[in-house]
Amino acid sequence: MPKQRATIAIPSLKAFDRRDGQVGRQLAQRLRDAVATGELKPGERLPSTRTLAASLGVARGLVVEAFDQLRAEGYLDARVGAGTRVALTLSNEPLVTPPVSRLHPDFPDPVLPPAAERLAAFARAVASQPQVPFAVAVPAAGIAPDDTWRKLGNRVRASSCAAPASYADPYGLPALRAAIADHVRRARAVRCEMENVIVTSGTQQGLYMAGRVLLSRADAVWAEDPAYPGLRAVLEDLGVLTHHLPVDEQGLDVQRGLAIYPTARTAFVTPSHQYPIGMPLSMARRQALVAWAERNQAWIVEDDYDSELRYAGHPFPAIQGLSPARVIYLGTFSKVLFPSLRLGYVIAPTPLVDAFAGARAMLDRHSPTADQHVLAAYMQDGSFEAHVRRIRGLYAERRAVLLEALIPALPEGWSIQPSDQGMHIVLWLPEGADDGQIAAQAQAIGLAMRPISPMYASPPGRPGLMLGFGGFPPEQLREAVKRAATLFGLPPS
Repeated sequence: MPKQRATIAIPSLKAFDRRDGQVGRQLAQRLRDAVATGELKPGERLPSTRTLAASLGVARGLVVEAFDQLRAEGYLDARVGAGTRVALTLSNEPLVTPPVSRLHPDFPDPVLPPAAERLAAFARAVASQPQVPFAVAVPAAGIAPDDTWRKLGNRVRASSCAAPASYADPYGLPALRAAIADHVRRARAVRCEMENVIVTSGTQQGLYMAGRVLLSRADAVWAEDPAYPGLRAVLEDLGVLTHHLPVDEQGLDVQRGLAIYPTARTAFVTPSHQYPIGMPLSMARRQALVAWAERNQAWIVEDDYDSELRYAGHPFPAIQGLSPARVIYLGTFSKVLFPSLRLGYVIAPTPLVDAFAGARAMLDRHSPTADQHVLAAYMQDGSFEAHVRRIRGLYAERRAVLLEALIPALPEGWSIQPSDQGMHIVLWLPEGADDGQIAAQAQAIGLAMRPISPMYASPPGRPGLMLGFGGFPPEQLREAVKRAATLFGLPPS
């Protein structure tokens, strides 16, 4: 009787994609798959590493590495004099069939959790626009970060204070918290101490923290309509009952909120520069909003969007100064410095400070410590205030150039929303126009316009376009308006 072979052939091991490299990892995965499908059975002996390497045409070291990995994972056993075998313990475990390649044409799409499409839609809604004319929230190139910022960054990162260390405080760097408190007291009439400041990764994170701290599922809130898509996404994710209140030339319609749901727990507002339209909340409505919050023990979340960038007169004071005990104030450095910095702040009433720090710690612990040191130094030596003054003048000039070029190019029925601040203007279209289609056509000719109608809670929203100007010099804006004229139905001038 012929002697039974001590080892087995493993046909599936031949299927390597050598262009991808990492042959050792591929070999280990092929062996796992062979065990899962039953091609290799518990107790069966594998070829020696030398024999298997020769048959596959690979270095023996790669086979040794794969065997060692699978022994560590419990797939293989190795004994002196007995060779390497599939672990017998696997006979007691159910086999898991390896997944079919996602590229296989017959592989069905997985059934996604209910939240997946909502979150995917939000990712698409906030995707960065290409940095071409009229893109929103693109800062002026070469202005931020400036030479002072770079020098401070080099100095701070070379010092021991910004050296890599253990976890930092979720409240934020004390020096930065103090600098922020000092700035908002002077520039925004905010009433706070450094202990009220929690450093965040920007306004979006601040909105989510506010929702987690202030609201329970099925609580009712007020929100502006139209509104920032990031706020709507937060409120949907929290599962709260949102009453979308219209905005007019005075901002949020507070009386409408009092009429339909006066017992809401929280109001979310952008009172300095309503997003996306651009008007400020009038003083009468500010006072009405604060009176409502104090009477009902409710909260106001104040997103102080674009407050530093007003071009006629002084910036409007923050609502927080009218009622520090009922207002959660959110600020960011994304617009006045640069979005990739990812630093902002929450100013919370004293009883809520620890809760906000806890919410911050749950999300991502804390912001990068070195960047906090750099920003603190930039604010402490007066560079930040000088920078804000510089960009305010620069953006005012670019805004004037855009309006001067754009107004003659507008067809009948198109209009510009009155506003004297921010980094974008709003262009209203005639009723029935498709702002989404125009934005897509603009993209095809190298322009970036953001449609406004999708920002309304209920369709159809008023059609309009956001045109950013901050990141583009005058000649580029003039040339872009000439190209845009073809979208407006007019020949370029």
